[in-house]
Amino acid sequence: MDDDRQPDGHQGRRLEEVILDLLDRRGPDATICPSDAARAAYGGGDDGWRALMEPVRRAARRLVTAGAVEITQGGRPVEPERARGPVRIRRAR
Repeated sequence: MDDDRQPDGHQGRRLEEVILDLLDRRGPDATICPSDAARAAYGGGDDGWRALMEPVRRAARRLVTAGAVEITQGGRPVEPERARGPVRIRRAR
C-alpha cells in the first residue's frame, strides 16, 4: 500500500511543486485537473503523462494533509479517500 505521507522521492516533491505552481498562475479561486499537473510535469507531446496520474493524485493528497490545497468534486471539498471519479484541485480556503 502507498503511504501518502511520504513523498515519492524527488518526483513526488516535483509534482507537488507543479501543482502549486499551476495554481499560483491562476486566480485565487481557480482549480486545476490532476491531468493538468501530469501534462505539465511530463512536458512531452504523447500520452506519457498518463503514467503520472496516480503520482499526481498522491502528491495532491499530501498537499491536502499539509493544508495547502483541497480536492473538490462538484465544487465542494471532499476527503481524498472518499473521492471517486473526476476531481479538481484548488488552494485551501
